Amino acid sequence: MDLNSESVKKYKFRDVAIEELQKVSRLHPDMKLISGTYTSSDRLQKDLLKLVGNIPVRYQGCSYNLPILLWLLDSFPFTPPICFLSPTSSMVIREGKHVDSKGRIHLPGLHNWDHPKSSVNGLLAEMIAKFEEEPPLGTKSSAQGDNPNNLLAYVSNLTLNEGGHRLDQEVKVSVIGGGDLGIAAVLSIMAKGCVDKLVLIDIPESSTKGGTTDLEIFSLPKVEVSKDLSASAGSKVVVITANAWSDEQSYLSVVQTNVDMYGGIIPRLAQLSPKAMLLIASQPVDIMTHVAWRQSHLLPTQVIGVGCNLDSERLSHIINISLVANSTGKQAWVIGELSENKVALWGNMGPGTDQLQALTPVSNSTKPLMDRALEMLKGRGQRSWSVGLSIADIIHSIITDKKKIHSVTTLAEGWGGIGSKVFLSLPCILGENGSTRLPGVALGSEDEMKLRESVACQVNLFMQLRL
Repeated sequence: MDLNSESVKKYKFRDVAIEELQKVSRLHPDMKLISGTYTSSDRLQKDLLKLVGNIPVRYQGCSYNLPILLWLLDSFPFTPPICFLSPTSSMVIREGKHVDSKGRIHLPGLHNWDHPKSSVNGLLAEMIAKFEEEPPLGTKSSAQGDNPNNLLAYVSNLTLNEGGHRLDQEVKVSVIGGGDLGIAAVLSIMAKGCVDKLVLIDIPESSTKGGTTDLEIFSLPKVEVSKDLSASAGSKVVVITANAWSDEQSYLSVVQTNVDMYGGIIPRLAQLSPKAMLLIASQPVDIMTHVAWRQSHLLPTQVIGVGCNLDSERLSHIINISLVANSTGKQAWVIGELSENKVALWGNMGPGTDQLQALTPVSNSTKPLMDRALEMLKGRGQRSWSVGLSIADIIHSIITDKKKIHSVTTLAEGWGGIGSKVFLSLPCILGENGSTRLPGVALGSEDEMKLRESVACQVNLFMQLRL
């Protein structure tokens, strides 16, 4: 590797980046460092460095070298690489849990990246381990056929559409909970028109009931009403809107009732749809998303909550329509928890962007504008139909692989120095292979204090719950 090139010198954290690349060179001497032009999904271009080479993978007793490339953002190694498979002309990408149709690699190590605890060598080790479980490449079929036990065997000839979906694969979404929010979610999702089948399951444990009978009377195309969790099998996304509020007086007792209900449904839902994304809308959403992740044993990229998506969309709308004359496209996100401890961030991302654009904390110059927008936001309630529209917006991004950025509840450990396993609303890129959390930013002292208070409160409450 040429670590003294002019391209390396352009990186913000040059010395730390060189040290990290030296460690890669020692363990993977065949990896090459090359400069190139990276084109993001919204066609923005940037000159970056990339690591190119092969990783050794063993499968069924044989060894294979899988070609990969890792684009290094200019804030590397404090932001994770953008990782792709680099198949030859004789290879075909096999979509799976960790690879999308375009060859982009999605791993927990990328989602939870936190240098120096996270490293490229660690990422490559994780990549090898995951690809030995689920090979990501196959050979294009030949007239003679291929050995089905070969790692590079072409396992199917299914056609892909532009969004990466198999054309003969039914897109199914299930909504758990038949109350007002469940009905609102069903109607909003169907209005988006991105699913082939929607199942609404009204479970007896939930205290939120009342609308399923009307849906059965006025039957909707593509909508099935059931009381059996098994009807959710094979879902792409499972939305949980159910709550089981009890008559207990203490907040802890009320939350515990919901936790107990989840214990009876979440493991079963994960078993029925192991590749699905769980989208949590039960309250309190931060705690219940954490509970769902622990009980489901799914990857953190597969379990998210509705979080502050609605507030974020409203905030950006207020800023662009009400406060900034003759200006559009100024994006803002609400992060943290659904409480008075909300924190706002700026950004210049829109639909289809990725990690190349950095989040920006509110500065002294922009604080008056943000404070006014947040004050206007307080007057807007979280009605069932509003949250239903937000749920549909999130699902649309997942199903269509839109790569849109949403502020959703996700595992916050490692973000901005957070050391606890808590779930907070943070900006994430959503697509059909799950959520990818954007890198953390340094917040101002006031916002930092709010976030730390949210973390402390969650840790304290979670320690009192019986899982």
